[in-house]
Amino acid sequence: MTIKKELYDHCYAYVNNRLQSVQNLISEIQESLLSETKSSAGDKHETGRAMLQLEREKAGQQLAEVQKLKETITKIDLTKSSNIVCLGSLVYTTQSNYFISISAGKFTVGNIDFFAISPNTPIGQLLLSKQVGNKVVFRNQNFNITNIL
Repeated sequence: MTIKKELYDHCYAYVNNRLQSVQNLISEIQESLLSETKSSAGDKHETGRAMLQLEREKAGQQLAEVQKLKETITKIDLTKSSNIVCLGSLVYTTQSNYFISISAGKFTVGNIDFFAISPNTPIGQLLLSKQVGNKVVFRNQNFNITNIL
């Protein structure tokens, strides 16, 4: 398995885990809303329902974010190779190594650390459209792109 494929699989699993967590949360909130029974203290009941509605709304926003991540990850073509940094690129630099995909954190593949980053992050935006040999300055640190896969 190639490094790029392994990183892609890590990112895909990350998205699926987040999706499952959000769906479970939505199910729990829905159950709570359905099981909420009218008590003698009507105001307390209404406050509880309002809080659950807010939770459900927040979970809905999280679900939309996760679905955007999933959409982004499915746009990556692992067979595509480019001389310039783009979505799906594996970027080796003198400072760190990056997989331009989604913001999913740090992964280690074959004793090499990689950061899965979104093209929308500040470092992702700096790397986009760069080529091997280009110099990048990020947070007062200079580094060079040594390889792009």
